[in-house]
Amino acid sequence: MSKTIRVTVWGEFRHEKKNPKVAALYPQGMHETIADFLRPNTDFTVRTAWLDQPEHGLTDAILADTDVLIWWGHMAHGDVQDAIVAKVKTRVLEGMGLIALHSAHYAKIFKALLGTTCSLKWREATDKERLWNINPAHPITQGIGEYFEIPAEEMYGEPFGIPEPDQLIFISWFTGGEVFRSGATWQRGNGRIFYFRPGHETYPTYHQKEVQMVITNAVRWARATVCIPDVCPNAKPLEPLPDDTEAAARPTIGHK
Repeated sequence: MSKTIRVTVWGEFRHEKKNPKVAALYPQGMHETIADFLRPNTDFTVRTAWLDQPEHGLTDAILADTDVLIWWGHMAHGDVQDAIVAKVKTRVLEGMGLIALHSAHYAKIFKALLGTTCSLKWREATDKERLWNINPAHPITQGIGEYFEIPAEEMYGEPFGIPEPDQLIFISWFTGGEVFRSGATWQRGNGRIFYFRPGHETYPTYHQKEVQMVITNAVRWARATVCIPDVCPNAKPLEPLPDDTEAAARPTIGHK
């Protein structure tokens, strides 16, 4: 595997073109804001891709050259081609890491890998979010204290229709009283998956240092360490087997 971690940051890049508030916060797109804070890490090489590019920017060559794929989606989940979803799923099963951010809980690729509804309740208001670090020994939480706060964010609330996480990293509390499993990991095939809740487009969440630190840590945790294509080979025995004649000559126990 590559010594540097090859990161592709994928975003819809639709809200930024239609909503002036989003454009003011992320003038080059949320995907570029995320890529910008990742690029100074000398062990990363970072590219971006977005929905309206040919093949959504996720060609076979780009996916083959990606160790970790970061995915942000919201308003256009249905516009993502099923054929692209299938290719991304195959790459995760082979070993590519996937980091799903915020509304990507409802992305086709996230639901395809987790196999559940991934539904939740939400509220876009004036909630403060307090994220509790409940797994301080985990690589993703390094440099994060007991908790950190986001001054204003969209609320996500339980129940969250996900399978039981392999590891629960963060739990969020909101001013309105709700709680949410806001950081969780899974293994699917040879690939690692991390879901991280914060990141609604009308808030400056991806400019906050703690959020940037979590995503940066997650890239290093989720990096691909193998690439094992799915095959179903006919296996030759490691030791000599008796031939069919010898097997047929043996007495059958328990039958007449």
